[in-house]
Amino acid sequence: MRIAIASFEDETMTFLNDPTGIERFEPGVRRGQDVIDKNRGIPTYINGYLRVLEAAGAEIVPIVEASKFNTPGPFSSWITAECFEKYTGEIAAGLRAAGKLDGVLLALHGAMAVSGVPRPEAEIVRRVRSVVGSIPVMVTLDMHANEDHELTDASDGVFILKTYPHVDSEETGMTAARCMVETIEGRFRPAQACRKPGLIIASIYQSSEYFPMKALYDRCREWEKKPGVYCVSCAAGFAYSDVPDAGMSVIAVTDGYRSLAETICEDVSALAWSLREHFSTPLPNARDAVAQVMDLVKRGEKPVVICDGADRIGDSTHVLRELLEQGATDWCIPGINDPGAAHHLEADHKTGDMVTVKVGGWYGEYSGTPVEITGRIEFMGRPVYTLIGPMNRGAVRHDGLVIRINLGQNRHVVVAETTRGANDASGFTSVGIDPGTLDIIPLKSRVHHRAYWDSVARVNFPIDAPGYREIPNLFELHYENLPEDIYPVGRRWRKSRVAEGGLA
Repeated sequence: MRIAIASFEDETMTFLNDPTGIERFEPGVRRGQDVIDKNRGIPTYINGYLRVLEAAGAEIVPIVEASKFNTPGPFSSWITAECFEKYTGEIAAGLRAAGKLDGVLLALHGAMAVSGVPRPEAEIVRRVRSVVGSIPVMVTLDMHANEDHELTDASDGVFILKTYPHVDSEETGMTAARCMVETIEGRFRPAQACRKPGLIIASIYQSSEYFPMKALYDRCREWEKKPGVYCVSCAAGFAYSDVPDAGMSVIAVTDGYRSLAETICEDVSALAWSLREHFSTPLPNARDAVAQVMDLVKRGEKPVVICDGADRIGDSTHVLRELLEQGATDWCIPGINDPGAAHHLEADHKTGDMVTVKVGGWYGEYSGTPVEITGRIEFMGRPVYTLIGPMNRGAVRHDGLVIRINLGQNRHVVVAETTRGANDASGFTSVGIDPGTLDIIPLKSRVHHRAYWDSVARVNFPIDAPGYREIPNLFELHYENLPEDIYPVGRRWRKSRVAEGGLA
């Protein structure tokens, strides 16, 4: 067997200001053998492909891996047509040059948004199909995928992550690769279906191990125990891409039984619809959240993780301001994205200096205003460290410039030249902080952190604070491309809410 592998992926936040061009992808693009070498041993889709295909004795033909996730830097908005054409064209050209192939595995995302291309992942598959013909083409997707029947019509099998935090990327890659091998060998006849329940939900409500998403994944696993059912997936969707196929999707892959796949999708979709009101529980704002967290700490319920999930840029100051004004102690914010402040500190100061500097609040109106802090610089550098949590364990992170400022009373702010998180303890230890000394751990995260921090923290505390822009309250976003009947923010539902006096 000769099987090609390729990847082109992005989770596009269309409500941000800056378009995504080739320059945002290119520094992290891998080509040819580098695709294999850079993924081997890391729990990615591609490593999952490798494990199965190599065990089956297949010849692997690596084409290209273009992923914005491989390139540290600020988040950006709509992908330009030029960028899309470049990397889609590279995939197609690589496949043409590859000679006879028996199958193609594509690691995509599902929430890519491209100017002028309504359904980019489906278009990628169609272009691949135009090159390779009728051989099997199978796809792996992130759980935040926005997809509909156009993707399942174009491909032979679609396999989606089942966990958020995403700890099953390698497993999903292995599932897709096994299906590919069995299909090529004639032991499996893929038949799939897709259904959209008509829901769009904020990321912070999508944790797969907690109700209500857990109920959907439990149902998917029940169906997978039935004869002839290979894989049942529920993509929760990505609400921050304003695209026509936004929202939840259910996809089932069966052994030749299209009608069974359709029945499964209808059943899981009906369950999702019945749970729709549970996907929008109100959350406290920054002020109330910090007050409640401080009360939890006083009662011994610590450490507490504050989930500032809306701040994808990393510059918002709402939580920082409240921690300072309300007198909280024993906390560390592992990343305030402020390149201007970071470069100023590097140019004019050194480790050990006392400094006063304004940080954050620079990107736009939802970021809050800059906050002035005074403290001693206790770390300055560009740390390189290895992730230790379940997500991407073993992957090496190369941070840009970061400066940790100690404000006293075990209060610390890490100023960074780009977006910086801490989905496990290495984000803290790499700048000299022992997270075991902290009572409050404010993270700019929605759910991914839970893969590690749920085993450390006593309380996981999500909040509703402004930011750019994975906000819990989707009514604050100005959509233009959604289906009018998608719940709860499609035009039909907005009109109903206005009529009831619940929305201006």
